[in-house]
Amino acid sequence: MPPDEARFPDVLAWLAKAELDLQGRRVRSRGSSRGLWGDVMFHAQQAAEKAMKAFLAWHDVPFRKTHSLEELGRQCVALDSTLGSIADKAAPLTEYAWKLRNPGEAEEPDRAEAEAALSAAREVYEAMMGRLPPPERA
Repeated sequence: MPPDEARFPDVLAWLAKAELDLQGRRVRSRGSSRGLWGDVMFHAQQAAEKAMKAFLAWHDVPFRKTHSLEELGRQCVALDSTLGSIADKAAPLTEYAWKLRNPGEAEEPDRAEAEAALSAAREVYEAMMGRLPPPERA
């Protein structure tokens, strides 16, 4: 049975939030030698999380209120086993939901770390988008 089209608004809302996280990171990373790399990495984690939640919402799979990309990745792989490598790539981003948010918790990452996180988040986002039907890709 194909997924119910009534899920479109929820799925589109998750994807819109994910896209905002990806756009926000571009603004933060552009043109600054120092950068706000911790914020960039936080938004990379958020984009991957929201893209996975969009995929799960489309398939009507309930998920907890969580930032754990390992947990969300397992749920995505249960629906589509070809997502295993994407879930593995996403898992390390989990810690950026909290690790760099408060002073003294970790040193400010460098641009290379931030770029790696962004690359992983973009791959997760693209993988989820590629597995949703055309109306979700608008």
